[in-house]
Amino acid sequence: MSQAIGRRVWTADRRSVVRPELGARLSPTKGSDNRPAPGGPPMPRRLFAVSVIATLLASTVTVQAHAVLPALRDPGTGCAAAAVGYTPILQLTLPERAGWLDRELPYTLDRRTEVGSNFDRVGYCLELNGPDGPQRVWTAMEPFSADARTIGLPTKAGQVTRQRVDDLEVASNVPNVTTGLGQTGYLEMWPNTYAEQTSTQVANTSPITFDVDDSPTTGAYGSFQISQVGGTRPSGAAAKTVLAINSFTQPADVPLSIGIGTAASGQPDWTFANNSARYTQRKLTAFVRTSLVSLSEAPQDRQLIPRDAANGANVAVAGRITDPAVSQVQLRVTSLGHTDTYTSQSRDFRFTPRINAALQEYTFELRAIGSGIDRVVARRTGVVSGDVYVIQGQSNAEAAKFNGAANGEESPWLRSYGTPTSDGQISGADRVWHYATGDVTVQSGSVGQWAIRMGRRIVDTYKVPVAIVQGAHGGQPISFFQRNDATPDDLTTNYGRLRTRLKAAGVIGSIRGVLWYQGESDNDNAAVHVTGFRALLADWRADFGTATRYYVNQVRTSPCNNTTSINLREAQRALGDTDGVVLLSTNGLSGHDGCHYAYLGGYRDLGDHNFAVIARDLYGGSSAGVSAPNPASVTASGTQLVVKLRTTDPLTVAAGSAADFRVEGAAVTVSSVAYRTDGSLVLTLSGPATGVTALVYQSHIGSGPWIANASGTGLLAFRLRVS
Repeated sequence: MSQAIGRRVWTADRRSVVRPELGARLSPTKGSDNRPAPGGPPMPRRLFAVSVIATLLASTVTVQAHAVLPALRDPGTGCAAAAVGYTPILQLTLPERAGWLDRELPYTLDRRTEVGSNFDRVGYCLELNGPDGPQRVWTAMEPFSADARTIGLPTKAGQVTRQRVDDLEVASNVPNVTTGLGQTGYLEMWPNTYAEQTSTQVANTSPITFDVDDSPTTGAYGSFQISQVGGTRPSGAAAKTVLAINSFTQPADVPLSIGIGTAASGQPDWTFANNSARYTQRKLTAFVRTSLVSLSEAPQDRQLIPRDAANGANVAVAGRITDPAVSQVQLRVTSLGHTDTYTSQSRDFRFTPRINAALQEYTFELRAIGSGIDRVVARRTGVVSGDVYVIQGQSNAEAAKFNGAANGEESPWLRSYGTPTSDGQISGADRVWHYATGDVTVQSGSVGQWAIRMGRRIVDTYKVPVAIVQGAHGGQPISFFQRNDATPDDLTTNYGRLRTRLKAAGVIGSIRGVLWYQGESDNDNAAVHVTGFRALLADWRADFGTATRYYVNQVRTSPCNNTTSINLREAQRALGDTDGVVLLSTNGLSGHDGCHYAYLGGYRDLGDHNFAVIARDLYGGSSAGVSAPNPASVTASGTQLVVKLRTTDPLTVAAGSAADFRVEGAAVTVSSVAYRTDGSLVLTLSGPATGVTALVYQSHIGSGPWIANASGTGLLAFRLRVS
């Protein structure tokens, strides 16, 4: 028996085998020394090496060949030792220049149609030969798609993959590539151009260089990148490129930018390297591992499943055994060190194990078992059960980072689904669960600063995971958010993009609350705003169900930088009486710049106020000092106006608050304001109230003075007739 220069690893079937390092020299079999074996002809050197590998593997483990694709002559790769158990289905010789936008690629091997969805792992081998000699890298991972047609280079609009993958394995002869099994990967595969801005889904990446985590944009450049990243956020592990093929959808006179490992100079992910002429060989081969089981239902990695009335969820894992050698499937569900095992010997199987809605993650591992077979065919990690919220509106619902960071509020228990981008093709392609992030916008997992704060308060207080799905778009009037009733899932509409994300996430019928902040761009046109909001509310109730609660944050100004206009804000205040929504105030937030907010004194406090109202309504939290101070009536007496409030929560009236009131119908002003313990505000006028018809509280831009309750929530803006 020969010896191998390599290491003991686990094969794709999770069986122990000594796998040679790529590029390692193999010792000949005893007595052969590449000379004729007794009674046989000389063995060609290449076939000899393959024979040694086969002998080595056969002596270590019995490799089963169930449900494999029909036999195919080996197309020849330098990754044969690493790709044991996989079948090559695509091979592409990369030219110096491509120009492949919207084109079918000249694959020399293409078995995608034959494969269909019959695979449970995907692998790639990139081979280069240049000034540094032959270089190659092998990497394999859990499938990021169920369709073999999507695993080649993406050249057409909408072919966007941007996500984590688990169970990444890497082998290479390039020194700066970290080899091994069980790693976490990150994929950036698209025909688009892209920007340096990071999604923050990956730890230790840069927003000013092209690296492991960039953002696809409109245009054509092309990225096919696989990277190694830390399994957690934050992480001590460096984010490193495994392989990169770039610029393949640029015009045909632009060289490809190719590399294995992280580039030593220039952009870390080889963007703009234009280095294809350095290599005399440039070959990419894609592989699949043939599946033994076809899955019809299973959770995603990091998925949040809405909890039910019994404080948990049943999680379906279902499918069909497709290989006759498999006699049973076994599902192992692990959480907090405990594993429950479920077994089925039926060809068609369905498991529905129950998980708790608590701060605990579950791992689902499905195994196919038979004579000589014990393979992990699917593994899903980080699955939780909890509550779902939707944020919608314009820029103050997006709540970007204007001044001060909210990333300290991020938590592994806060999740999101898809991306709130307005690009319908990118939105439609992102059908993945992500960690929720607060400081970046229009990225995978973006939810905004006050939403991340609100979610973190729910997680910390009630010990339940939370998913937040952000649909907001800055600078838009209410007409922008309407449903296309003829095609509700129209991805060219904001409503359609949000609706399809909620459906794909499996949460559209289980949303606990929708939180709305919009109206600045309606420019104080109350009639247009109310008509549009009522149409939107009716569509939400039809699509989301009757159990969802709706919350309206009264805008601070409409339009921005204008606090004298009051019609739209008064109309929003009235919605609480007429349309079954809960009103929240944005007065009392001093970190205001005339339109948007800093984090401290702004979005952070807004998140706290939204949390307090949701806690009261949905979690049994305290009601004291939670409701926004809201007037019920105004009466005149002598030189005073008395504003009767709807609650008796004590209010603090800061000196100077009188300047925010305006009297209509008489040439008098408000001189002072005082709070009375019966739940009233007493306004003293500069003269008799004779002729006064209405009182306006218009608030102001920027910081105090405020009339606010104990939680810092300010008096709602209003215009009320005086009786």
